[in-house]
Amino acid sequence: VIDAGLAEDLMELGDLSSKSAVPEGCLARGRFLAKADGVLAGLKVAEMVFASVDPKIKVTWTKSDGDQVVRGTYFGNVDGPAESVLTGERLALNLMQRMSGIATQTNRMVEQVRPYRTKILDTRKTAPGLRYVDKLACSIGGGTNHRMGLYDMVMIKDNHITSAGGLTNAVNKVVSYLENRGLKSKIPIEVETRTLEEVKEALTCKDKIDRVMLDNMTKMVDEKTSRVDTTMLQKALSLIKGQIATEASGNITLETVKQVAASGVDFISSGALTHSVMALDISLKVKLISKL
Repeated sequence: VIDAGLAEDLMELGDLSSKSAVPEGCLARGRFLAKADGVLAGLKVAEMVFASVDPKIKVTWTKSDGDQVVRGTYFGNVDGPAESVLTGERLALNLMQRMSGIATQTNRMVEQVRPYRTKILDTRKTAPGLRYVDKLACSIGGGTNHRMGLYDMVMIKDNHITSAGGLTNAVNKVVSYLENRGLKSKIPIEVETRTLEEVKEALTCKDKIDRVMLDNMTKMVDEKTSRVDTTMLQKALSLIKGQIATEASGNITLETVKQVAASGVDFISSGALTHSVMALDISLKVKLISKL
């Protein structure tokens, strides 16, 4: 991620602005400033950015990943050759701002469901190339990582079910495929259900699968008040009776997540944590301090 980001920024000619405008041999100090309340994430990633630009740069922090900050908080310094500091500034800030925004939103959802046993999951709805840092930010914010990609968990979704000729057929095909490759004990299987009839069918496969997704079983009743109807979700959970782990998805927002968690579902997944992230506003105030 860092190498790709720097390559995108610098190409063959490098940082022309800093090379041309910054006096040669100058040292600089930059101070990181939180310009909004939130949860910090990506500090270690930012440190790696500056180290990749120039090993002579030193980064020190007064806060850590996962710490809460309020607007106006200075939480770290970066010291080193001015040209190098300015070259790494934007990539470091981009990653920290995005990761802190994800961690902040995740933490807010986690706090909403704290009275319940429900865990907040991220999804694969991440920015291309940023899967690892997006999911790292979710975990820093207190969330739980869902599958990292298509290789570490089987999720049998509606299109798979249609292609296989039904839910049970899809499950049997997946189990056979994994068993033939010695993967059954290593790869969890989740099945997406959209109706109560599909839930009943998934229960006939409960010894072969690890989790049932209850997709879009929460209906928005009033967008102004964010009131949702969880009747169908509750009926599905009554059918399942704790026989298998459950995951709710669809219509999950900061305003609705507590209502969904109150149903007793084990997991709630939200794509909005990463696909609709609002970056946390962070700046780097740089001053020249001396010449080498």
